[in-house]
Amino acid sequence: MSKIELLSQETIDKIAAGEVVERPCSVVKELVENAIDAGASAITVEIKDGGTTLIRITDNGCGIEGEEVPLAFLRHSTSKIRSAEDLMCVHSLGFRGEALSSIAAVARVELITKTADALTGTRYLIEGSKEVSNEEIGAPDGTTFLVKDLFFNTPARRKFLKTPHTEGTYISDMLEKLALSHPDISFKYINNNQTRLHTSGNGNHKDLIYHIYGRDIASSLLEVNYEGEYFSLTGYIGKPEINRGNRNYENYFINGRYIKSNILSKAIEEAYRNFLMQHQYPFTVLYFTFPDNTLDVNVHPTKMELRFGNNQEIYKELCDVIFKILSHKELIPEVPVDEPEKKMPPVYKEPIPEPFEKRRINELRQNHISYSSDPVKPGIIKEPVQTSRKSSEVPAGSWKEKTVKDTASQMTLESLSPDFLTEDARKKHRIIGQLFKTYWLIEYEDKLYIMDQHAAHEKVLYERMMAKLKEKEFTSQSISPPIVLSLDAKEQEMLEKYMPQIQRFGYEVENFGGREYMISAVPDNLYHIDMKDLFIEMLDDFSNLTGRQTPELILEKVATMSCKAAVKGNNKLSLPEVDALITELLTLDNPFCCPHGRPTIISMSKYEIEKKFKRVVS
Repeated sequence: MSKIELLSQETIDKIAAGEVVERPCSVVKELVENAIDAGASAITVEIKDGGTTLIRITDNGCGIEGEEVPLAFLRHSTSKIRSAEDLMCVHSLGFRGEALSSIAAVARVELITKTADALTGTRYLIEGSKEVSNEEIGAPDGTTFLVKDLFFNTPARRKFLKTPHTEGTYISDMLEKLALSHPDISFKYINNNQTRLHTSGNGNHKDLIYHIYGRDIASSLLEVNYEGEYFSLTGYIGKPEINRGNRNYENYFINGRYIKSNILSKAIEEAYRNFLMQHQYPFTVLYFTFPDNTLDVNVHPTKMELRFGNNQEIYKELCDVIFKILSHKELIPEVPVDEPEKKMPPVYKEPIPEPFEKRRINELRQNHISYSSDPVKPGIIKEPVQTSRKSSEVPAGSWKEKTVKDTASQMTLESLSPDFLTEDARKKHRIIGQLFKTYWLIEYEDKLYIMDQHAAHEKVLYERMMAKLKEKEFTSQSISPPIVLSLDAKEQEMLEKYMPQIQRFGYEVENFGGREYMISAVPDNLYHIDMKDLFIEMLDDFSNLTGRQTPELILEKVATMSCKAAVKGNNKLSLPEVDALITELLTLDNPFCCPHGRPTIISMSKYEIEKKFKRVVS
């Protein structure tokens, strides 16, 4: 057995840093929370290269006394608490006394600070827990931290960081949460010399939501104002029309602290359960106030989790509060009378220019599309006359079609007659009619075939898209006026990360300043659906990807979104329309399941039907 020895102080500091400083975002969080606790009314955060080479945080708070500066970098030194009993009523964001010590252990740190009553400030340098210099300096009131070369002495930790863009996205998301929790503080965030966030600090929560999430969300909010037995609650929840495919828009703050809690998330989602589709999540910005003696915030080093007393009671109370608000509000979305028809873009006409359109109007003229005059129902096989574009971005042979082999598709394949797909057999198909406005009944020889029109059309659209990908030819349609989206930091990251694959399918997307993006062209088969919701859903879907994704898998994910253009159930189709759908479906190599693996066609034999009616007994 090895000899037991005390670890060196340097090793102890690095171990402690591993608990608190996971990535650049952790550094920013700790230092910004310290600035908030110092009473700052304005905080500026600047980073470069995702925070790995430089993090600069400046505040106008109370500053640190010169003689206390070295002490602030020792472990378990803090001005927030004095005894263990204080942990039950912590009103500050940071209190463990580990932040500065942990950051200094794995970075080169420079601190410039001055209190209001001091004539001069202090400049303090510390690298890898070792003090380099401590000197007087002229400085404004407040504190500035410069953190350089993060993990310079722990290269293994640095190797596991993600790209600078992704690390910057983490910081942006975290600062938005801090801004929402402190609307009376002006936050400014600069990433590689570009200002990404700048809040006014006027204390108005709704103005802050508008600034961070945009007009669409800010105009679809329901106010919450509640005083209850276990907590008081203020803030806003989104109408059900505002939803996302993940929990990124669920924001809740407890006693001024941004927290993640399974109890609160489940209560919120249960309240929305009857108002949202499955796997859709609501928008919330909720501010809870709990009595100090009912919380334990000293659960995790990052202070992102806490424990409640009375879990079940809190769950039920929160669920009831939100459900009552949703149940007593008129939730039918209002559609302006001048909103263009979304099912089919009209033949191009000169639009009345709005400010953002003026610089694009000539391009739109050049790329406009004329449609055939025949009326086309959503999802039918007829296609608009398009202006075709060829893409040379996809290397030949780079795509390998994925054949879905789930149980349902295999059972369906085995049950179909081998000659059901032949040209001669197609002439003998007898389309009986539509069932429940969703399923089509087809008689052939001694079997009854039942086709799901939505799954069948999904498959047809998917195969069309994949064929175009192989042929390197995509047909787009320009949109007039363009669609303008307001994306959060995570959605922007997904868009920029997967932009090449998105563009290959015929999308034209460009930044319109800040978090605004403009879609000026879309794939030709998406001309009659809500492109705005579809695009957001696609980005949300990307954010749920895990592991290393090949370009082919990403392309498949974009192609699968074409399924949204498929004719839905409960849509009445004419006999010629469904006949055309069946004809095209049966030309595919694998027509038996949709891109999601659901069967497109099932069958029942005459024998099985007669057995159900007791016409045969064996």
